Amino acid sequence: MINKFMSPEIIFGKGALEHVGESFLRLGARKILIVSDTGVCRAGWVDQVMENCLNAGLEYSTFFNLTTNPKDFEVTYGAQVFAETECDAVLGIGGGSVLDVAKAIAIVATNGGKINDYEGVDKLLAPLPPTIMASTTAGSGSEVSQFSVIVDSEKKKKMTIISKSLIPDISITDPLTLATKDASLTAATGLDVLTHAIEAYVSIAATPLTDVQAKNAIQLVSKYLRPSVATKSNEEAKHAMAMASLQAGLSFSNAILGAVHAISHAVGGRYELSHGEVNSILLPHVMDFNLLAKPQRYVEIAELLGVDTRGLQLMEAGKRGIEVIRQLTKEVGAPQHFSELGLHSPDEASMNEMATMALEDACMITNPRDVTTKDIKDIFSRAM
Repeated sequence: MINKFMSPEIIFGKGALEHVGESFLRLGARKILIVSDTGVCRAGWVDQVMENCLNAGLEYSTFFNLTTNPKDFEVTYGAQVFAETECDAVLGIGGGSVLDVAKAIAIVATNGGKINDYEGVDKLLAPLPPTIMASTTAGSGSEVSQFSVIVDSEKKKKMTIISKSLIPDISITDPLTLATKDASLTAATGLDVLTHAIEAYVSIAATPLTDVQAKNAIQLVSKYLRPSVATKSNEEAKHAMAMASLQAGLSFSNAILGAVHAISHAVGGRYELSHGEVNSILLPHVMDFNLLAKPQRYVEIAELLGVDTRGLQLMEAGKRGIEVIRQLTKEVGAPQHFSELGLHSPDEASMNEMATMALEDACMITNPRDVTTKDIKDIFSRAM
């Protein structure tokens, strides 16, 4: 059996943002489109990379008009800015939404058309401009992945775009950026990391190369998410969570994901909810459903989370791990039910539409257990 594993060049560590300018010079760039959002700008990180680009002799333009769940028309506007200001490279600096938009802008800039044309797997025909992704949230893993997720505003669904071309040329992670996140965002993004690692570990496309990354990420989240949520000043916890995000991203980029993300994309396309919070709600319910398909893997996950599984039957040991995740979610203050986010039971037509979208999502392909429309409705009902 042949295993493949893809990753960008990775620059990781305290002060890594200082490498943005020289990294673009190595890629042959002249003028950079800096894609970010107002929160990252307020934190001062965008000013830092702007100064770094200027010191390297690089020009830049900016695009900051993003929403929580980025839309197709935002990508269109960003691509117009790229073309009109004659940029030749893209920097995404921020969380998953920012990085996904930055990648999507790069797609349209060289492939043309609308971002909606590229939903699915391997639809890109032309190479992307040089891209560098700098993560500031320890959550999405988009800085190393072959994914971009964008909302189709007309269909009200999240489009999953997967292509090896979306793997950035260079990934930059500076754990110092995590010190400006509040507790609720730290919790949501950290649980997103855990979801990435678990879904990659039980994916039908998992390999020994992805397993080692996923296992390390699960252990790091188990040990460091609580102290990272507790205070902004714990540098050890921030460094560990940044590494967990990076490793989970490398794992799911190659092993893909599963039903949590497929359902989450359907929900996030219809409702303006935080992706990390939606995942935190869905994760234990999908794990309950998938346990039957890969009980041994779930036992291993339980052990990585600190459960002593000696003397336990296979299914019971797996269930203990799921309970640990429920407890972790509660302790870090993340929502456990959709009703906590103000979402109440959708009508039958809306539920059917979301179920259909989830079943068609590319992430569902690698889920370890076959899923039906009824299964999705049951999972969603338990998550309410």
